[in-house]
Amino acid sequence: MTARSTTDTTRDIPEATVARLPVYLRALISLADRNIAVCSSEELAAAAGVNSAKLRKDLSYLGSYGTRGVGYDVDYLRYQIAREIGGTQEWPVVIVGIGNLGHALASFSGFRSRGFRIVALLDADASLHGKEVAGIAVRPFDELAAIVAEQQVAIGVISVPAPAAQDVADAMVQAGVSSILNFAPVVLSVPPGVDVRKVDLSIELQILAYHESRKAHTEAADLDGMPSGRVNSVSGAAAPEVSA
Repeated sequence: MTARSTTDTTRDIPEATVARLPVYLRALISLADRNIAVCSSEELAAAAGVNSAKLRKDLSYLGSYGTRGVGYDVDYLRYQIAREIGGTQEWPVVIVGIGNLGHALASFSGFRSRGFRIVALLDADASLHGKEVAGIAVRPFDELAAIVAEQQVAIGVISVPAPAAQDVADAMVQAGVSSILNFAPVVLSVPPGVDVRKVDLSIELQILAYHESRKAHTEAADLDGMPSGRVNSVSGAAAPEVSA
């Protein structure tokens, strides 16, 4: 890749790196809250849950913000990462689908602290219209286009049932929304230029279940492979055999 200036916001950053930048930002905020002004790559990597080599590689795409033998200025690096991922400006967001999940999302205080302002809650269910969630009144879904234009919304959140998700996405795209966070368990079809991030809670749980199953099988195999002795039913440790 051709070298670029650190002020060139059009440089290409791998998607995997982009996905980790918010994690680094969260770790830096945590360090700052503990009054840590300077940290090493090892300290930041540990706080973010990655290895230090990967962290240094990721940060190299942003520019050179560390000092050899000293480390990173926590506040400065936090600002640079926030600027890179758009965290230094406020982003108006609209949520469509105010069921249990939509209600929880609308009430999540972390959005505002990270630069996201919920400007509208929309639902097709007329019985919800006018009800307030986190101080915001639920409005008819038919008002989407007007709200997007009025509030200059670029980010939309879909938390409707799967059968309705594609229609909602189509309406968002037509209204001018160019980035969608989709919580519905369905793959959306969108035109080029529209970014979709999918959050499927059931898949995440199934992945955790897979790892739990692997751990259980590994533990069982370890016990089966023990050369002698019986297994203590409480601790799982091998108990010594007693001669008659």
